[in-house]
Amino acid sequence: MKSGFKSLVIAGLLASAGFATNAQPMGQGAGGMPMMGASSPMQQGGKMGMPGKMDSAKMQAMMTKRLAHLKAKLKITTEQEGAWTTFTAAMKPPAAMDHKRPDRAEMDKLTTPERIDKMHALRTERMAAMNASMDKREDATKTFYAALDAEQKKVFDTEHARMGAHHSGQGMGMGK
Repeated sequence: MKSGFKSLVIAGLLASAGFATNAQPMGQGAGGMPMMGASSPMQQGGKMGMPGKMDSAKMQAMMTKRLAHLKAKLKITTEQEGAWTTFTAAMKPPAAMDHKRPDRAEMDKLTTPERIDKMHALRTERMAAMNASMDKREDATKTFYAALDAEQKKVFDTEHARMGAHHSGQGMGMGK
């Protein structure tokens, strides 16, 4: 169970980090190759790519709908309402996924090994933040799960397994 949830959280966080990097304008990369940016066909849902970024309001609405569905299926009691509220609060994505972007002028002054080291440090910082967020969600899930009765745990296990299969591609015909 933990592995499936962790995969789900990692996929969501990596997707969020990926959205932030795609906000770069179209330009020329190394070797004169075009870089992918927000205005490229890949980000606009062109022939070669998938549709662009999802609106955060739409994502929030989808999450709210899924959580409401889960709450109804679990038949949360008034005694469990506090645990439910804590669980759903922990499941919300961080308010800002804005990661530090290196200053382009500063990066241009660095040698290649220095740029690599700078990018490595930023990536390490970003991964630490992602791991802390995942740990928070895992702990909240375990705490909430402990508050459920046996029948609710079966329902939660089934729903959680379905979410994990969907996010790993198994729920979309890409399975094992």
